[in-house]
Amino acid sequence: MRFLHPDGTTVHLGYCSNVHQAEDLQGVIAQLADHAEPVREHLGVDRLGIGLWLARGVVTELVDGERALGRLRTELTARGLETVTLNAFPYAGFHREVVKKDVYAPDWADEARLEYTLDCARVLAALLPDDTGLGSVSTLPLAWRTPWPRQCAEDARRAVDRLAAGLAALESRTGRRVRVGFEPEPGCVVETTAQAARELGGLDPDRLGVCLDACHLAVQFEEPAAALRRLADAGLPVVKLQASCAVEARDPADPAARAALRRLAEPRFLHQTRTTTADGVRGVDDLPDALNGELPDDSGPWRVHFHAPLHTAPEPPLRTTADQLAQVLTGLLAGPTADCHHIEVETYTWSVLPEPPVDLAAGIAAELGWARDRLTGLGLKENPV
Repeated sequence: MRFLHPDGTTVHLGYCSNVHQAEDLQGVIAQLADHAEPVREHLGVDRLGIGLWLARGVVTELVDGERALGRLRTELTARGLETVTLNAFPYAGFHREVVKKDVYAPDWADEARLEYTLDCARVLAALLPDDTGLGSVSTLPLAWRTPWPRQCAEDARRAVDRLAAGLAALESRTGRRVRVGFEPEPGCVVETTAQAARELGGLDPDRLGVCLDACHLAVQFEEPAAALRRLADAGLPVVKLQASCAVEARDPADPAARAALRRLAEPRFLHQTRTTTADGVRGVDDLPDALNGELPDDSGPWRVHFHAPLHTAPEPPLRTTADQLAQVLTGLLAGPTADCHHIEVETYTWSVLPEPPVDLAAGIAAELGWARDRLTGLGLKENPV
């Protein structure tokens, strides 16, 4: 979906396809028919944005074959879909039985990560709608925090410099600008906006910036307005917002809250958990660690990296951080200029909810409807053209 900001900027809203299991081209094309088109129909719109996640093997097939790329573009158009952003954080295997920390490999010290990201940018430049010259690709925040010796940090910085050069060459060749956003995430080398400013400040703002995930921001107990100011002061544009909510237990010692949290402690994805103490934010790498006593439950609420549907509340007494997401949207889009052009609803956890939905397309459409209402409430106009 497209929205028109009062400054004349087009803001794109879509959802991320990493919620669907597909690691070959045929599977990607099938998910457009089985899921994305029904989501569009539920919303009653003529055109829907979809942020594609394309595993390494799919990207290789698309880069190596014009026919494959043309087939994907044709399928998108035929189903009333458009793509302005790709999620290049997971490399492959995102729907294995156990993913956990494997999602951070390869990291930015590995040549494979640079090659994959540039290939994603090449694919996106070819998939962008004819009337759109700006695309975005999100990627991991350099690496998981350990091990991360100095040599890895130096190798990563050189790779990021080569990334900027490759993106500039792509724009010169195609006339399409693709920007890459590094996505701060709890537990990683870059997990907060302060670390983003320190580790990523000084990058080419025309090519590189951050992908701001509102769930991650909330888990780290970052105040949205201050976080956005920090990024702006560091010259780091928000090239994409992932509209997402964390789960919060206001009283993690409450037996009912702990019982509800246990039902979220599933084996596939990593659910980093944080709380606040007198010494600041304290955390553990996964929700079971918190439940097993490694995180205090008497000093403040727990926030869990579990992407909860935007439009509904989790099992009581748990709640979501939807209020923080609304503040991020306000900070980016309520001012005189649009400070983010691409918004991607990224609830990839539908299949691991304690009660997965019967109609996934309806659930995703309801999330997009929630986001649409917030955007129009900020003065953006839905733009069907």
